[in-house]
Amino acid sequence: MLDIIYEKLTDPQFTIGLLVAVAAAATVLTVAMPFLETDTLGRRMRAVSTERDRIRTRERERLAKANSKVSLRQEPKAFMKRIVESFNLSKWLGTEKAKLQLAMAGYRGAQAEVTFLFFRLVTPIALFCIALFYIFIVLRWDQPTIIRLGAAVAAAYVGIKAPEVFLSNIIQKRQFSMGRAYPNALDLLLICVESGMSIEHALRKVSQEIGSESVPLAEELTLTTAELSYLPDRRMAFENLSNRTGLESIKSISTALVQSERYGTPVGTALRVLAQESRDQRMIAAEKKAAALPPKLTVPMILFFLPVLFAVILTPAMIQIFHWT
Repeated sequence: MLDIIYEKLTDPQFTIGLLVAVAAAATVLTVAMPFLETDTLGRRMRAVSTERDRIRTRERERLAKANSKVSLRQEPKAFMKRIVESFNLSKWLGTEKAKLQLAMAGYRGAQAEVTFLFFRLVTPIALFCIALFYIFIVLRWDQPTIIRLGAAVAAAYVGIKAPEVFLSNIIQKRQFSMGRAYPNALDLLLICVESGMSIEHALRKVSQEIGSESVPLAEELTLTTAELSYLPDRRMAFENLSNRTGLESIKSISTALVQSERYGTPVGTALRVLAQESRDQRMIAAEKKAAALPPKLTVPMILFFLPVLFAVILTPAMIQIFHWT
């Protein structure tokens, strides 16, 4: 068998034929390779596009369901409204600051104000009664009566501040969500305005696109679009937007839009400057967080890294010392 293989390999005609066959196969493979290659990049781009459309459709459906559960005009509860009107709470507990906080928290209409006033009245009374029952009956605290009454009064004070703290937390969450989505919304608004859209259509388009990232910002932009259609002065709609959000960044957009309405200045130029400023602010914030990282890591390194490092370094030496001793 080996003799036959050696004889074939030493045969010049067989060797030439073999090389010609290999060359022909390589030529055919080279010519056919472009037709056999799959468009990996195109397939991945089509998959990404399909996935993006699917995610966008899903988020829009979720946003539509979330917005369908929230009505901007709801009738207040009958018993809450009756209590508020009986004690005239809107005069004693209702303030302009509270109304502004309700709007910033996303609660609008008569029901929100009535509910807030009702809980400002009921919460301190309820906590005061619960504290009295717990301190005097359940706990049987061995302290003077004045101290026990003082604890109950402290609980009532907590009840007074509880609705305000609740509103503050809701406002902070909404502002954080809107502030995080603000740069992208500003870029989208700039693109829409420079493409020739009016400010109403631009705000409506941005509200539709930004809803997957920040529902509160989409809600505020949609409400601004509605106000632009029925308010007699468009400036009021932009000012209401800045008052409802409470963010300096959105207030700057409102100021730019008001100046554009009043003096006829180009909106695209102002939005471009604001977009550049927002990018610079995001970079400054990132650099600030990066600069604050080493001091924050000092204590964890001292508590967790150094003991382990000393143990790894000293343990072999201690083993050898104990071994020789």
